[in-house]
Amino acid sequence: MHYLSSSDSIQTSSLSCLCLTISGDKQLPSSSAQLLNTEQGKEVASLIKDLSFSAGVGEVLLLPRTNERPFHILLAGLGERDKQDSIQFAKSSDAIASMVKSKKLTTVTFSFDETLKISPTDATSILVESFETSHYAFDAYKAKKSDSPSLESVNFHVSADQLEATKNAVSYAQAMSKGRSVARSLGNEPGNVCTPAFLAEQALALGGSSSAINTSVLEEDDMTKLGMGAFLSVSKGSTEPGKLITMEYNGAGDAAPLVLVGKGITFDTGGISLKPGAQMDEMKFDMCGAASVLGVMTAIAELQPPLNIIGVIAAAENMPAGNASKPGDIVTTASGKTVEILNTDAEGRLVLCDALTYVEKFKPAAVVDIATLTGACIVALGHSTSAVMGNNQPLVDKLTSAGLEARDKAWQLPLWDEYHTLLDSPFADVQNIGGKGAGSITAGCFLSKFAESYPWAHLDIAGTAWVSGKDKAATGRPVPLLLRYLMNHVGQ
Repeated sequence: MHYLSSSDSIQTSSLSCLCLTISGDKQLPSSSAQLLNTEQGKEVASLIKDLSFSAGVGEVLLLPRTNERPFHILLAGLGERDKQDSIQFAKSSDAIASMVKSKKLTTVTFSFDETLKISPTDATSILVESFETSHYAFDAYKAKKSDSPSLESVNFHVSADQLEATKNAVSYAQAMSKGRSVARSLGNEPGNVCTPAFLAEQALALGGSSSAINTSVLEEDDMTKLGMGAFLSVSKGSTEPGKLITMEYNGAGDAAPLVLVGKGITFDTGGISLKPGAQMDEMKFDMCGAASVLGVMTAIAELQPPLNIIGVIAAAENMPAGNASKPGDIVTTASGKTVEILNTDAEGRLVLCDALTYVEKFKPAAVVDIATLTGACIVALGHSTSAVMGNNQPLVDKLTSAGLEARDKAWQLPLWDEYHTLLDSPFADVQNIGGKGAGSITAGCFLSKFAESYPWAHLDIAGTAWVSGKDKAATGRPVPLLLRYLMNHVGQ
């Protein structure tokens, strides 16, 4: 699909479909009317008033071609003007993309007018995301494949002073969408395909296809030498060897890097602390933190910003084999701290804690770990919002702000001292679970003990990384949040 940005005036003689945004007052904006001749303008204004089209958020209506108007007009409702924002526009944008797809339109043209409350560049970015999302399909294992998209080009007409910003917005949205699709597809892969080795292969392939990314993989023997007893306590119960994957992007010389660390449990049975059988199939999504890191690094390879960024994936499979870890086992982490494993289903924090120690070697400016870590996070925040916590308030603020900008929200939870005491162990330096309450917070407290030498934040994406049920699928979150967070550092 091609996205074309132009400051040239629209030639209606070459139009296939013109999209007009309409606010709740149902008035045809004067700038939109100027695109049409007198008769066409009267016709469209009359139809807007007469048809059952309220111009509400997400309401779309396609006006077919006529002899006097040889092109489609797609009316997109924006709702009441004083309530419009990027989130509301995204709903309308998704509806536009859905209509274009269902009607098999090949070309659609946008000219933003005075009804639009958000900037044309923001609107452009949101529309590109919607079109890319509407064309995503994961059908690798189906005999009948999805139909190829009919849409060939999307044209954005803006003023000359907005042209460069619009082109940049298109490039950013395409890169982000590509990264998000990578994350979605990795999450959707079945556990018998997407193993730690498979994740390593994908990371190596990214490095091979982009000279901007340098990928390396630590094997279990390497981790043994580094004393990663916590990581290995998880991977040892599986015939699939664990992998610690590092992807390095250098665009800023010797500057301290921004580091992302993703939890990559490619299948989580719970280990000896076995999970219930119902919906256990969805535990293939327990590597969505790792998938988001791969997705972000894919986007970074496209955008090539003047930053240093490192993506690390802690990949393992958690299985209940005869040599698997048992509740009550004590292991020594790469940091030298000992951990009493009270529940083998709290395994994500065990692979992450050694990865957090490992990234100290990069002398990072900041570290963010991303993990489908706790069911308690879903209880606290549901499926619309990720949890964020950390040891550095400015870093947490940057993440929550980026989430709002990217419409990929996160909400801060506390890491107060009283929660840390819930992890006290009579036999080791720390135990891997707290009590029944504050499960997301105590998981964050556990990780914080291994991130004391740099600014660190933790994103718990257990509620946002995938959708459950009949239409279960990975969402690709929080790729939008993470990419926006990284790109906000450009020029700082």
